[in-house]
Amino acid sequence: MESVIALLGFSLAAYSVVGNDSIQTLGTFLTSNEDKPWWLLWLFAGGIMAVVVTMGYMGLGEHLGGKGGDLTFGKFAGLFQDPDNPIAYPKISFWYVLPPLVLLGITRLGIPVSTTFLVLTFFAPKALPKMLVKSLGGYGVAFLFAIAAFMVLSRLTERYFLNNPMEEGRGPLRSKRLWTVLQWMATGFLWSQWLTQDLVNILVYLGDPADVQPWKFGFALTVLLVMLGYIFYQRGGEIQKIVRVKTNTADIRSATFIDLFYGLVLLTFKFDTFGIGAKVPMSTTWVFLGMLAGREVALRLRLHELDRSKLTPMVLGDLGKATLGLVISILLVFLLYLVEGREMGALFG
Repeated sequence: MESVIALLGFSLAAYSVVGNDSIQTLGTFLTSNEDKPWWLLWLFAGGIMAVVVTMGYMGLGEHLGGKGGDLTFGKFAGLFQDPDNPIAYPKISFWYVLPPLVLLGITRLGIPVSTTFLVLTFFAPKALPKMLVKSLGGYGVAFLFAIAAFMVLSRLTERYFLNNPMEEGRGPLRSKRLWTVLQWMATGFLWSQWLTQDLVNILVYLGDPADVQPWKFGFALTVLLVMLGYIFYQRGGEIQKIVRVKTNTADIRSATFIDLFYGLVLLTFKFDTFGIGAKVPMSTTWVFLGMLAGREVALRLRLHELDRSKLTPMVLGDLGKATLGLVISILLVFLLYLVEGREMGALFG
């Protein structure tokens, strides 16, 4: 029964996490390629997913942050096998299906909730402080990096992009064929970085990734690809609106820079750059929102033709939605401890 519940939780998490988090990663890709069939975009993203997940399972992902046979690229070990704060993997009950169900409902409302907090806190509440510190650091790094990068690029490229739509035969800055290739390359890089960071939010339901049997691996990969295909068929759903309202994200040239910079920020957290721990899971949702917020600040400071009055509500609104996910995560953990009669004093101690 515990295995059945775990597979059910995994399937629900696959849909809810892919629907919430991956769209924040692939959102600009979908927005700027709306003229292409959904299945072509799915084949591209699904192919990368299949390669990355298989690399982890076959023990070829060590240079991506994992170890031999680790589908989560080291994040499971950072969650449960931290030498400073070891955490026992819990006994799965029906209550563990609750986080992806809650996430499904919140995603329907278009709220970009951090699945790292919502799902992983349920499994390992003692790991929350480190995950929170690393995620806040990710938001700050992405925010400052985006401001610096787009302050430089805004007048060189973004103003040109806003006033000069792409048109074949009018030079490299307006060549749709060239920028399509560049953006797909940037998206592939970003997507691979996201997968090595966030797969643990789904695969945690399967237990220790080193013990995953071949049939479970096949089941997991199939479910992930099917759920990704459904999300692409829906063209992103409600979460996609977070991307659409940002300045000029439908332009494939702007989307290329967003994807490239977002991927570079995620890459910095593959290493213990800030002394938090490279294998500690982090919220890519917060990194994503920090990147978009920093970009909006830079563009509206440098490009006077843009309305600055909407900047503060936009930035604070997105940050408030992400904070809501953190609050819900903690409340769900308290609910679990109450209904199962666990010792509350050991919750985060």
